Amino acid sequence: MSETQPAKPAAPRRAHPRTHHGDTVDDPYAWLKDPEDPETLDYLRAENAYAESRTGHLAALRKAIFGEIKGRTQETDLSVPVRKRGWWYYGRTEEGKQYGIQCRVKAAGDTPPQVEAGVAVEGEEILVDGNELAEGHDFFSLGTCDVSPDGNLLAYAVNYSGDERFTLRFRDLRTGDDFPDDIPNVFYGGSWSLDGSVFFYTKVDDAWRPHQVWRHVLGEHEDKDVLVHQEDDERFWTGIDLTRSERYLFIVSGSKITTEVRYLDAADPTGEFTVFGNGREQGVEVSVDHQGDRFWVLHNRDAENFTLGWTPVDDTTQFHEVIAHDEAVRLESADAFSDHVVVSMRRAGLSQVGILDESGALTEIAFDEPIYSVGLGENPDYESRQIRLGYTSLVTPSSVYDYDIDTAELHLRKRTPVLGDFDPADYVQYREWATAQDGTKVPISIVAKAGVTADGTAPCLLYGYGSYEHSIDPYFSIARLSLLDRGVVFAIAHVRGGGEMGRQWYEQGKLLQKKHTFTDFVDCAEHLVSVGWAAPDRIVARGGSAGGLLMGAVANLAPERFTGILADVPFVDALNTILDPTMPLTVIEWEEWGNPLESPEVYAYMKSYSPYENVTGVTYPAILAVTSLNDTRVGFHEPAKWIAKLRRESPDSDVLLKTEMEAGHGGRSGRYDAWEEEAFNLAWILDRLGTA
Repeated sequence: MSETQPAKPAAPRRAHPRTHHGDTVDDPYAWLKDPEDPETLDYLRAENAYAESRTGHLAALRKAIFGEIKGRTQETDLSVPVRKRGWWYYGRTEEGKQYGIQCRVKAAGDTPPQVEAGVAVEGEEILVDGNELAEGHDFFSLGTCDVSPDGNLLAYAVNYSGDERFTLRFRDLRTGDDFPDDIPNVFYGGSWSLDGSVFFYTKVDDAWRPHQVWRHVLGEHEDKDVLVHQEDDERFWTGIDLTRSERYLFIVSGSKITTEVRYLDAADPTGEFTVFGNGREQGVEVSVDHQGDRFWVLHNRDAENFTLGWTPVDDTTQFHEVIAHDEAVRLESADAFSDHVVVSMRRAGLSQVGILDESGALTEIAFDEPIYSVGLGENPDYESRQIRLGYTSLVTPSSVYDYDIDTAELHLRKRTPVLGDFDPADYVQYREWATAQDGTKVPISIVAKAGVTADGTAPCLLYGYGSYEHSIDPYFSIARLSLLDRGVVFAIAHVRGGGEMGRQWYEQGKLLQKKHTFTDFVDCAEHLVSVGWAAPDRIVARGGSAGGLLMGAVANLAPERFTGILADVPFVDALNTILDPTMPLTVIEWEEWGNPLESPEVYAYMKSYSPYENVTGVTYPAILAVTSLNDTRVGFHEPAKWIAKLRRESPDSDVLLKTEMEAGHGGRSGRYDAWEEEAFNLAWILDRLGTA
């Protein structure tokens, strides 16, 4: 070891015994929780220095990958304008600047203006310039950017630490001046009243759970703000939204499996909210939107994959079904416009969008590619006859379409430019189906450079998530091209616990069936080897957040299968976190994982798979854990403890911890910083695959 190379860090152990259900366990690295403890910070910095020294040989590759990402990205760019009342709204970026700029121009006609990157737009108004707001700060994020219905006022919220607590501010768009109103410690989102005199916002409790809705009268001091709703059940979060029709305000309170909605005439912001329908019913999820004299309602009462219907505005207990439950189709959302409803759904592992007309007929929008992802885009105009859609696939860059309801035609408004010699025809995508241990067929999405064949020699990066019914649909990535062009196969394992195959897919990968998520992933890796899409000794696994739990679990379950594991902000200390109701978001999580405080069965089951609890002396694949000091969703201490225990129990294993000291759950905030972070990750992956 050279004099300049840091020694391998070793966190000191401290006894921390606990007893649950008669089982005594020791958590020797519990002290790493405190982000203000100098010893903790020194340890994290030592780990960063060690990670840098162990990856120093990849510096040139990191620089090359960063250059590739930057070189393929049109740095001066803008989004497709979106119509709202008399304005077209859009965002744009400028070369050399880290953050986006939110803008608008006066509307003339229904067709989006032909604005060009780098060309000044006549009459443009800048709403928010993230670069100006971020000046002098290492981190910046925008929590809300909401224009009042009349177009005269702007509510925006800023954060400079990554902890997701924002300061809410207000701007008069007619003058460009900010009001003196500054409201600290608010959460994402918020809603205006119809006349713009009132703004509703949410606050979080000590566990970072949004639990309060407040009413602020513009121009008054924060001390006069009124608490409109407080959610006392710690399993529930709460938020507020204004309907597309701008007729009603909705307060939605939801847990993982239950929803309650309250509504209020948006023209009467000081009025009392009314509970929708029969109120809160355990295990029943409801979403509501407004159209004319009715509310459209999506719910899962006696309908696992949900059913869609409506209620009269004046009697929300009278439900009239329009789309019945279907075991093969998961209804995900229903968005109401003046004379139609856009229904988002999922069938056979693919997302779908359909238009429900006034007669009750549903017309699905078709696309040519065999695997893709489509969803409703930003559609603030209630009267619109064109529906904005977002579309992508593993080979098609993110695309914006407008679907004309009257002609049933799709109009491509923009496809994200990829500079250089990129040609979608140079890449191929496939759908495979792995057979899980219990016989279940698990979909896998695959993309590779054309010419890479399934001959059993290709290096492969396998990605997975598998929690919260969140689907990882096929998507395009400019950064991923740096892998594909080096011959790497990229695959997504659509494991149980996600929502790709409907509600039952989620149910089979949560609570006391959570291990299906982990075994499915390993079975997908085995399938890729068996059909030749991955060399047996050249597979790296990657996942983040709850997907990081998946990474930690498969490291214990099948360490021999992977040559490397990249865990982004990983939830690897699941048992200890879920046992501690004082930790951020823990109580909310009990309906996802179970409550080990109350149930010995849940405790034993979680202990049997929680990565930190199950570290042994086996030789692990190389592991890179990436985290952020200010992450409020998965504490930095989880990967820090995990790596410390891995190093102690398996000293010959190559494990690294990299902590962003000025970031939150999403990592570094500026786009160039984020590219550098991803270049670091991709260089490590390529090194593990032997293609660096």
